[in-house]
Amino acid sequence: MKKFDENYKLLEEMYLDGYFPDFLVDKVRGLVQDVIAFLETGERDKEKIQNKFDEMTLSINELQEEFEDNDSEIETVARDSIGETVEYILRWFDIDIDVEDAIGERDW
Repeated sequence: MKKFDENYKLLEEMYLDGYFPDFLVDKVRGLVQDVIAFLETGERDKEKIQNKFDEMTLSINELQEEFEDNDSEIETVARDSIGETVEYILRWFDIDIDVEDAIGERDW
């Protein structure tokens, strides 16, 4: 079973941008790390993998109000950062799912 690239900085752009409170970016990162842990088990079933990404995305959707309560929002930089992170994960684990499909449940 393949381990994720320990040198890759998840959501780096969000952490570098002071507009996003670190504690909320940490919550998003935790959701991403759940997907990574799932993939590190060696799971290869595309439907199960897509379901895990859907679960992650829906949970990120639920954080939008908390971002707004902290004078922030999941906007362009966040969308790009999450998308780039998901794309890297898909490539790292050689999963044939398009990044747009992987985060297709997003409403941000």
